[in-house]
Amino acid sequence: MNPIVPSRVFLTRGAGLHREKLVSFEQALRRAGIAPYNLVRVSSILPPHCRIVPRAEGLKLLKPGQILFVVLSENATDESGRRISASIGLAVPKDPSRFGYLAEHEGYGLSEKEAGLHTEALAAEMLATKLGESLKNGRKGRTSFRITNGPDLETRSISQTASGSTGLWTTVLAAAVLVT
Repeated sequence: MNPIVPSRVFLTRGAGLHREKLVSFEQALRRAGIAPYNLVRVSSILPPHCRIVPRAEGLKLLKPGQILFVVLSENATDESGRRISASIGLAVPKDPSRFGYLAEHEGYGLSEKEAGLHTEALAAEMLATKLGESLKNGRKGRTSFRITNGPDLETRSISQTASGSTGLWTTVLAAAVLVT
């Protein structure tokens, strides 16, 4: 039996608003483009040689009803004015033969940029510790990282934020979709 090893990954996000929490989540999935699939949550390893592709390219590879492996971040609120965020961060070694790491984070009060920077740093730190090393930050204010005795990393993220509305559920999500 051949192992299932994704060869591509794409990032997506969405937000939904409805009086029912489940419908709000469904709307967020629709806006992210991943509602017609069966989602299976997986942990956070990005396989070696897995290419990051644009969302539109990744969606073209899928068929309705297909089982998709995703690293998913979701957050919801029914509190008016409460700012919520969901974010996925990637830390990928510049050497494509090495594996990378995907991290998810849900938060409150963060902007999309703040949530993204947080999850990029989280993914880089988690990859470093998975390799038994520590993380060295690059230049101040930039998301470049180096693992002590390890590879240079590239990071990126996708985040979705929204504020709650009176009498409605607000759901935000971000996802890394792994495609075989």
